[in-house]
Amino acid sequence: MNERYSRQILFREISTDGQTKLLNSRVLLVGCGALGASHAEILARAGVGFLRVVDRDFVEFTNLQRQTLFSEQDAKERLPKAIACKNRIAEINSEIEVEAIVADVNHSNIESLIKNCDLVLDGTDNFVTRYLINEACVKHKKTWIYGAAVSSYGATMTIIPNKTPCLHCVFEEMPSAGSAPTCETAGVIMPIIAVISAVQVTEALKILIGKTDALHRSLMQFDVWQNDWRKIKLQKPNPDCAVCGQRKFELLDAENADFATTLCGRDAVQILPPKPTNLDLKKLAENLKNIAEVKQNEYLVRLTVEGFELTIFRDARVIIRGTDNAGKARSIYAKYIGI
Repeated sequence: MNERYSRQILFREISTDGQTKLLNSRVLLVGCGALGASHAEILARAGVGFLRVVDRDFVEFTNLQRQTLFSEQDAKERLPKAIACKNRIAEINSEIEVEAIVADVNHSNIESLIKNCDLVLDGTDNFVTRYLINEACVKHKKTWIYGAAVSSYGATMTIIPNKTPCLHCVFEEMPSAGSAPTCETAGVIMPIIAVISAVQVTEALKILIGKTDALHRSLMQFDVWQNDWRKIKLQKPNPDCAVCGQRKFELLDAENADFATTLCGRDAVQILPPKPTNLDLKKLAENLKNIAEVKQNEYLVRLTVEGFELTIFRDARVIIRGTDNAGKARSIYAKYIGI
């Protein structure tokens, strides 16, 4: 055991035995924005041996105020967040393995993403993905830790299938689109990110080393500006819950998934290809140079046409900025990507 973890090993709840378990652990991080970046850094420094980091987005200057892993250079290059995360963690702890996946988490891939991971940490920014994570983790009996933060408020809870209520037990109705505040509409300050991530990762460490008796077993809510802290104890799973009680996985089983997602507050729409695709980005960039100025790196192609900014990823996923109309975005996608 190298001296890197010596102070952590001195913490009697972890010790050498716990550190060994951390080094042999595998964690999936869904989302690498503010919460996800914080999770990734803390877990990497703690010596969690394998991190699978999945994010669909790229680094922008507006991220730098709170997304601690990223640099101005990452924003200038529009690096995918998962890649920028992997690059930075290699500088922090080269002894652990980071698998960076630039992809949208949806019903077609979530089950494969959680496979062979010991724990799932929520770093997402939307309820649809969280409910999808919940269904996949309940179905496959994977523990996951919900977390959310916006403005100065945040919440978190740890979900152990068959032992604790699932997300659907606690929040039976998914908020309707546009009804909940987002970082783009209500802003966010860094301290609430730090608080929620600290609680989520501490729970993760307890689980990974087998100290589950120390879990808080509650829905924890914080408002760092209002100096408010609440802890709502969780009871047993609801036997009438559609997900963990009746085992209905409507999001996972969706046959006609919507391949267009409006990115709330960003004046942008994400379009997914109707089937798995692997684009030749170099060839695509050559084809599009006749239409507009194209900027390209190893992970994406970016151009502006008809007043819309298109960011095209290798999996043929495109973020179209300049509209929140899904129909218009699909039209632009078909016109320039042709899939």
